[in-house]
Amino acid sequence: MSAIHIGILGIAALFLLLMTSMPVAFAMTFVGLAGFALVVNWGAALHVLVTDYYDTFASYGLTVIPLFVFMGQVSFHSGISRKLFAAAQSWFGWLRGGLAMAAVGACTAFGAICGSGPATAATMAAVALPEMKRYKYHAGFAAGTVAAGGSIGMMIPPSIVFIVYGVLTEQSIGKLFIAGIVPGLMVAALFMLTIWLLCRFNPALAPPAQAVSWRKRLRSLRGVGETLALFALVMGGMFAGWFTPTEAAAIGAAGSVGIACLAGKCSMKMLVTAMSETLRTSCMVLVIVAGATVFGHFLQITNVPMELAAWLAGLPLPGWGVMLLIILFYLVAGAFLDALALVMLTVPIFYPVVVELNFDLIWFGVLIVLVTQMGVISPPVGVNVYVVSGMDRSSSLPAVFKGAMPYLVALIVAALLLVAFPQIVTVPTSWVR
Repeated sequence: MSAIHIGILGIAALFLLLMTSMPVAFAMTFVGLAGFALVVNWGAALHVLVTDYYDTFASYGLTVIPLFVFMGQVSFHSGISRKLFAAAQSWFGWLRGGLAMAAVGACTAFGAICGSGPATAATMAAVALPEMKRYKYHAGFAAGTVAAGGSIGMMIPPSIVFIVYGVLTEQSIGKLFIAGIVPGLMVAALFMLTIWLLCRFNPALAPPAQAVSWRKRLRSLRGVGETLALFALVMGGMFAGWFTPTEAAAIGAAGSVGIACLAGKCSMKMLVTAMSETLRTSCMVLVIVAGATVFGHFLQITNVPMELAAWLAGLPLPGWGVMLLIILFYLVAGAFLDALALVMLTVPIFYPVVVELNFDLIWFGVLIVLVTQMGVISPPVGVNVYVVSGMDRSSSLPAVFKGAMPYLVALIVAALLLVAFPQIVTVPTSWVR
């Protein structure tokens, strides 16, 4: 049996293991180890296993993950998420469907200090859903909006998916962060437009809006000023080249603790809880990265990615046609796999294809994140939908999926805009040093 045949069987075996609900990190590690042993030998396979796991957990570049996760945990436990929603409610609450728009706005703002889509959805489900219920919003519409809005946390920096993609492809994490800002805001705007259209054609989804004075709107900004300043410092510092992404993560983590102390919300119990959650989340992500690295080395020696790249590049299609095929694959696979796992599994396969077709790798990373956003609200796996449904027992799972479906259209429009106008990504990143 040739190495390529072993590689194809390895990919099939990985999907079979994932269908049995084996944790993705262990599945990728097991397949990568066994496959490497079949192609080379067990001694080499064990050496790769030990080296990849050690290098992952000892990587200085990956320290951005626990630091940014800690920043998000401190911000959540110190009550920043409630202030963000209250401010967004003051600015958007006067519109029909304004609370839903406020939820999207708050998800966007919280994503800037969280970096995780499911975590953003869970946070806003606890904060925004009770308010929308109090104002008699349609339950499925409200829950679906929060699930979709939570996905923006994957795009707005500091995004964990961007960090992992940058490590896998050796691209600048700082450039990826900058590249995600405009598309993230574009998706938020498209979500708000979707809410406006839905409420215009079906007023039963949301009650009439209530007027809010300009004084109250301006006063609401007091509660988010520190957060906006912290985000501006972290992103602006990387944009100007003052510090690296790792240094920016450290500044963000320290800044979040400082803001909590100034607000009188910093206690030993809060810090211990935040550190405990950070440890759990960071270990989960790093084990997935290590497992994907082992699996990637297995694929590399089988030559499957290079053969796939040569086959796709040789198709009688223009480059954008091949890219649309890749996007279609992500749309389908994203409905069955977690976003981070999907990126870890497929980037080693499609990376050579993108290089062969001379596409911008930063742009491709943004496009991947945008398409995987669709997966977190698509049946049957839609992680964000399960998170919101689990926190809101009054809304059934089918009702939340139904409420999230209109936002899939908005994400498809955003993906088409990125393909048609790659300058949305490439222009801002060209300004980064």
